[in-house]
Amino acid sequence: MNKTDSVKQRVKHYLVPENFINRELSWIEFNKRVLEEAFNQSLPLLDRIKFISIFSSNLDEFYMIRVSGIKEQIEANISESAIDGLSPMRTLHEIEKEVRPLVDNLQQYWADYIVPELAENGISITTISALSEIEKKKLDKYFEEQIFPVLTPLALDPGRPFPYISNLSLSLAVTILDPEGENRFARVKVPGILPRLLRIDTIFSREENNGSYGDIRFIWLEDLIRSNISRLFPKMTILDTYSFRITRDTDMEIQEDEADDLLEQIEENIRQRMFGNVVRLEVEHEMPQYMLDILVTNLELKPSDVYPITPPLGLSDVMSLYSLPFGNLKEKPYIPRLPKIFEEEKNIFQIIKQRDVLLHHPYDAFKPVVEFIKQASRDPDVLAIKQTLYRVGRNSPVVDALIEAAENRKQVAVLVELKARFDEENNIYWAKQLESVGVHVVYGLIGLKTHAKMTLVVRREQHQLCRYVHVSTGNYNSTTAKLYTDLGLFTCHEGICNDVSDIFNILTGYSAQLEFRDVAVAPINLRQKLEFLIAREIQHAKNGNKARIILKLNSLVDQEMIGQFYEASAAGVKIDLIVRGICCLIPGLPGISENITVRSIVGRYLEHSRIFYFLNNGEEELYLSSADIMPRNLDRRVELMTPVYDRAIKNYLRNYVLETYLNDNIKARVLTSDKKYSFAAGSNNEEPAAQEMLMNQQFEYLNY
Repeated sequence: MNKTDSVKQRVKHYLVPENFINRELSWIEFNKRVLEEAFNQSLPLLDRIKFISIFSSNLDEFYMIRVSGIKEQIEANISESAIDGLSPMRTLHEIEKEVRPLVDNLQQYWADYIVPELAENGISITTISALSEIEKKKLDKYFEEQIFPVLTPLALDPGRPFPYISNLSLSLAVTILDPEGENRFARVKVPGILPRLLRIDTIFSREENNGSYGDIRFIWLEDLIRSNISRLFPKMTILDTYSFRITRDTDMEIQEDEADDLLEQIEENIRQRMFGNVVRLEVEHEMPQYMLDILVTNLELKPSDVYPITPPLGLSDVMSLYSLPFGNLKEKPYIPRLPKIFEEEKNIFQIIKQRDVLLHHPYDAFKPVVEFIKQASRDPDVLAIKQTLYRVGRNSPVVDALIEAAENRKQVAVLVELKARFDEENNIYWAKQLESVGVHVVYGLIGLKTHAKMTLVVRREQHQLCRYVHVSTGNYNSTTAKLYTDLGLFTCHEGICNDVSDIFNILTGYSAQLEFRDVAVAPINLRQKLEFLIAREIQHAKNGNKARIILKLNSLVDQEMIGQFYEASAAGVKIDLIVRGICCLIPGLPGISENITVRSIVGRYLEHSRIFYFLNNGEEELYLSSADIMPRNLDRRVELMTPVYDRAIKNYLRNYVLETYLNDNIKARVLTSDKKYSFAAGSNNEEPAAQEMLMNQQFEYLNY
């Protein structure tokens, strides 16, 4: 019996339904916390609108991936319960019960609070009926010239089948009375290539804007199309026009072991994604039943798949308002700092040679990461660069630097993860760009996503080869580095560099290596390493010593690991979990998890960094990881957990970063044994929230 099997047996009695929170319901609790930020009156108006968009976009993806998967299980007559005891059918029922009130509350909040508050600040979202006759004529002319040519009405009749409708697209369902007295049905797509919120004050003259250019005025694009719908159906009588929106199953299944070319397989799967089953139909709540029946029948849906909503549908599109030039309606912009060491010493290899360097994004600038690869691409002593790319972004200075390195005849090897969900097309583009200049591009291991973030530079120094490494909890993406909290470590530590070099050999070649010097690697030994670290704290507690675990991560789902946390808590280990999103563990259960606290922080930045801390009887150990504690991360992905050896960095992470999160009584929500989150006690604390504290650091804590 191996160690993992031993842990499973030891914690088996904890693995009962009453000790677990349903994964999907826990995710909904997370999105509720996002919605709370949208309702937070202490936030500036446009930031609340940003959270409305994020909540809506999150929900779209939840239906596209998670709900679609549950419906597939139901269709396949799978009734087996998950660890929390809920069957797929029961889970779906609970999801609907939780989600529908949230959506209703959001639509009401948008209409009753956000729209009036926008108007108070000189930003109006108006209706056709509120316009003057002169304005209507001007807008009709604009419609005729700029919108009408783009529209394509699609009829439904024996000669023309029900039209294809793309995922998340907004449409108008139209019923028409033809000259023969027959009712007809048609669909008109609201074009995604045009702004959903059409700014109309720029169309009108000064006189038509009541003599002022001061107010910004918008109209929903679908409202303008609806008011001119008769232009699409001349000599017909328009009976009804209502908007609707569909969500499709977009989760791709990739048969890697059967694919001759993974890139071609994924390109084909991206095309097939367009035709996934419809899993949600959002309609205007006043849509008549006969029209709804047409949609439900032709989209092959059940009545339970229909979501009647007070318009506007698809509030994810309101993110466009955030770009308006109203600084007073947004949080004060933050400019990331550049640590002084990068100003005092320009040669990044000399900096890393002196000591390990930590970057804490977005508080620290991403520029040194780009500069690391740029300098490597231009340094005549650099022989090779190896890197993993997961989510790169559209405009990537990192990829530009890699291309330059290849053009400068460096040996460049890049693993581009083509299976990064919703970034497949972008990653395919970059893979082809890199290959075109001679970069050695690989797509990873069959059956595994490569989620580890690492860069290795090999440099000749005084007749010997030296390795330099950058590992990170986040992606090599200069855009998200300004929006997500992540940690990146530069090091030339021999053990770490040798391990990273060996991992690249596994990814690009053939290797059956199962042992590493310093880092832990999923799926090889990361789970076992975590099990060992937790078991060691349990032993310290049993020996009468203080035992402590602090984990900061995005999701906690793995049932065996949760069982081991319960075991540790029962043994007296104090465990503090800072979990942004899904948490299936229940704290505060008598005799099981009384020593465990769980808190979640949702704020200005998306919490994305992963820090694992173990007291180890005073010989503290601290790790940075690309992995969350989920089965997919521990068993089905290539992930890294890298030890932090530099004492100053360890002190910073333990005594400043983790303590700041644990003391946050402003943005922190605490999970209780009733499986719900509430704001941390003492929310009137005068101390700033954790993210604000980290933004406002007025000193060089790490002395570099």
